[in-house]
Amino acid sequence: MCSRAWAICASQARTVFAGTRLGHAARRAAAIRHRDGGVPADAALNPRRDCLASGRVRLTRVPKIPLVDVKAQYEPLLPELKERLSEVLDSGRFILGPNVKAFEQEAAAYLGVPSTVGVANGTDALVLVLDALGIGPGDEVICPAFTFYATAEAIVRRGATPVFADIDGTTLNLDPADVEPRITKRTRAIMPVHLFGRPARLQELAELGVPIIEDAAQAFGAPGIATTGVASTFSFFPTKNLFGLGDGGLVAVLEEDVAERVRMLRFHGSRDKVDFHLVGYNSRLDEIQAAALRLFLGHLEGWNRGRRAAAVRYAELGLEGTCELPPDDPDHVYHMYVVRSPERDRLAAALAQQEIASASYYVTPLHLQPALRFLGYQEGSLPETERAARENLALPLWPGIAAEVQERVVSTMRAAASTPVSA
Repeated sequence: MCSRAWAICASQARTVFAGTRLGHAARRAAAIRHRDGGVPADAALNPRRDCLASGRVRLTRVPKIPLVDVKAQYEPLLPELKERLSEVLDSGRFILGPNVKAFEQEAAAYLGVPSTVGVANGTDALVLVLDALGIGPGDEVICPAFTFYATAEAIVRRGATPVFADIDGTTLNLDPADVEPRITKRTRAIMPVHLFGRPARLQELAELGVPIIEDAAQAFGAPGIATTGVASTFSFFPTKNLFGLGDGGLVAVLEEDVAERVRMLRFHGSRDKVDFHLVGYNSRLDEIQAAALRLFLGHLEGWNRGRRAAAVRYAELGLEGTCELPPDDPDHVYHMYVVRSPERDRLAAALAQQEIASASYYVTPLHLQPALRFLGYQEGSLPETERAARENLALPLWPGIAAEVQERVVSTMRAAASTPVSA
């Protein structure tokens, strides 16, 4: 799920609209919509910007506690990072050079797959996989509607039809029981999303007998992913668990013939720049990104442990009781820490008053998006999806987040939850 994005700062927008009749507009303005469900690094670190929602909202101050802190992750690595980037500059090779090849091999070894192919972004990764598998007009792909737009966008760009299934109300991932009755003779693939870093129920989905394409944009490093589907796709957007210094993506493939087709498609359908066997794309991971990714891959396990530790700490600090916490899962790598509450907007407003950032995701689910109205879904079609859209709230979390920061978040949430709602 991954390239072009626009961000709307949730907490500040809620503060502006609080107490007005613009309920739906406020929820839209509260959302942070971006590629694959992350927060753009520049927005997370410096959200002093104009944000376009139902109107224009000027942010007047930077939250003292951001939603994510990408800089805190890469800053300790700056000396080595600068050295690696200098080596790329000195080499004069910037496209499909030795770092890309080495990263593809190292990522394949890490994921436990035969081949990976670096591409320009996570959205392209989805499109190239669908193309490589021959999925196009007349075909259907089942996917969730509670995810970033690019999941369905990639399907539509190939001329295929996204068929939305509801999510499990507990995990927020695709519900296999709701997928099964939607399978038809035109179904070519099921595309689960490992949402917010939690692996989908892959084994149950695989038992339905339809090829799996894993949208793993938010879950690099989660155990058990990338080895069930015929292919898996990843995003290296700057707030992902494994991130680059800009856009980047990866396709992990189990069969070499599919991998070779993706390699050709990423370079205009050619193997050698001379003969072009396919009508392809221009979608290549560059050397600068690959050099950074090789460095960051070596730190991913520690970063993911830090994310899990921070998630555990939220529960230990007494967050439970203020909202519904994400259920414990040892395989969850917490790309985002997302809680739920019918009082979501009130909690977010309380956080904003204390200059604590928060975000609500996918407040307009895919089946209700204007561009996808032609599919014929209506409000009420996917009840669990729509409930999650109304209730989800992401709280600050990143590897190394201080306990004192989390204590402040929890104390603010507890105070807000215990305050009676005014008539």
